[in-house]
Amino acid sequence: MNNKFSKVQAASYAPIHCNDSAQALWNTKGAAICASLRQRQGRTQQRFAIALAFLAMLLPACTTNNEQVGGPTAQTNVTTEEVADRTNALIGKPVTVRSEVERKVGAHSFTIGDDKLFGSEKILVINASGAPTVLPDDIKLQVTGTVAKLVVADIERDYKLDLEPELEAEYRDKPVIIAQSIALAPEPGEVTKNPSAFYNKTIAVRAEVEDIISPNSFTLDEDKLTSTQDLLVLNTTPGQTVKDDQEVVVTGVLRPFVLADFERDYDLNWDLTVQRKLEAEYKQKPALVTKSVFPAADD
Repeated sequence: MNNKFSKVQAASYAPIHCNDSAQALWNTKGAAICASLRQRQGRTQQRFAIALAFLAMLLPACTTNNEQVGGPTAQTNVTTEEVADRTNALIGKPVTVRSEVERKVGAHSFTIGDDKLFGSEKILVINASGAPTVLPDDIKLQVTGTVAKLVVADIERDYKLDLEPELEAEYRDKPVIIAQSIALAPEPGEVTKNPSAFYNKTIAVRAEVEDIISPNSFTLDEDKLTSTQDLLVLNTTPGQTVKDDQEVVVTGVLRPFVLADFERDYDLNWDLTVQRKLEAEYKQKPALVTKSVFPAADD
């Protein structure tokens, strides 16, 4: 049986003998086939190189657009005073501002500014987020958008908005923030005292880091003169770390703390000690699940 297998195997790999003219024909066709294959391979490599070059150009553009539209960062975090004083330097750049609402101007516009600072200029905000403009009475807002100078026709064209004609006379060539996102910006005590007003909403809370419980959980300090509890934060955003006593702004969604729900929804890797501590102190109390964490801007 081994002999039979050996014969079959040998026959399979035996060379094919041809006469001279057949051999020449084969050599000609073989050379043509090889040349064709090399040509196709060259075209494929060229197309692949073009695709890589296109992706190299596309990916940075995507990153820039995301910064324009969405998340606040440490680099874009400024005050209303900076927007007013450094308008020309900030035009076309994304910023994040936390401030009190001064007054509603139109269906898609309002002004912000710090009433505590005498003579501070009010900044006009145009809501281009697509969400309705709902302004709170006693709570600050966090506005993320692009700085511009007001030219009504340009903004109406670029953002498909219908603005009030009187804006042109009052705010023309003054700084304006074209807002892509607007979030409530309460104090930690406002959240813990009345969490139902903020549950399942995106909020932005500024405070000092009080207690780092684990690599992905910490609390924000509330004024000790009040009886409200510190606010628990679940830091689910990779690469964002905090330090004790650091003043930060945390943007995220507020949820009631249910241990089983958070372990199901997020990869938190809490050990038993952390689980017991959080369950004992924060069960059914508010917890802020992060979208971003960044150092607070200097006032």
